[in-house]
Amino acid sequence: MSKVIYKRPRYLKPNIFHYCPGCGHSIIHRLIAEVLEELDIGEKAICVPPAGCAVLAYNYIDVDMGEAPHGRAAAVATGIKRMLPDRVVFTYQGDGDIAAIGTAEIIHAANRGERITAIFVNNGVYGMTGGQMAPTTLPGQISTTTPSGRDLRRDGPPLDLSEMLAIARGSVYIERTAVNSPKNIRNTKRAVEKAFKVQLADLGFSLVEILSQCPTNWKMTPQDSLKHIDNVVTKFYPLKVIKDETGL
Repeated sequence: MSKVIYKRPRYLKPNIFHYCPGCGHSIIHRLIAEVLEELDIGEKAICVPPAGCAVLAYNYIDVDMGEAPHGRAAAVATGIKRMLPDRVVFTYQGDGDIAAIGTAEIIHAANRGERITAIFVNNGVYGMTGGQMAPTTLPGQISTTTPSGRDLRRDGPPLDLSEMLAIARGSVYIERTAVNSPKNIRNTKRAVEKAFKVQLADLGFSLVEILSQCPTNWKMTPQDSLKHIDNVVTKFYPLKVIKDETGL
């Protein structure tokens, strides 16, 4: 007798991912699709991806999509949720988008307690546009705009957006996870599930920050990029529940 140990989630399209080898985006797409199916919310879900590596999410996650200009996903998601309050509305944003171009939008959405969920993928660079320094780029990290490494005197320290959003009174659940190991992948799925449950319970703003490997722009092998998250990235961005006022 055969046993099914793997199947494609209902809300994951059977398309070949375009992401670079070793990138974490494809893992995150699958986790979101699994959670949508298991919570039975795929038919009422609306995803809002902006420009960046996330822009083609519509090609993989099989739910309604509302593309946003770069940095404006939280604003677009807010409008959609207010017009369609029975829908599950979530953004899917990279660190350059949410922590730089869209800082104002996400801070005020969190402060207002908008009933949306943000999936924040942090790989420490502007991935799609050429690997430039982002607000989350680590000290000394080489990028195309910091060829000698990020200089704290010149560029300032990395921005911890999730900790900032935790101060906003309308945010109720914020957690930082990663997708560089089976254990962390399982924890990320659990966090995404909880974030959606927060929205379903109408409790307030929720966000999951996901540390994701970017071998191409980090100039590493996929294997080394996984180790880099554990050995370096988590020293600046520790994996933890940053805020939980949900009671769930």
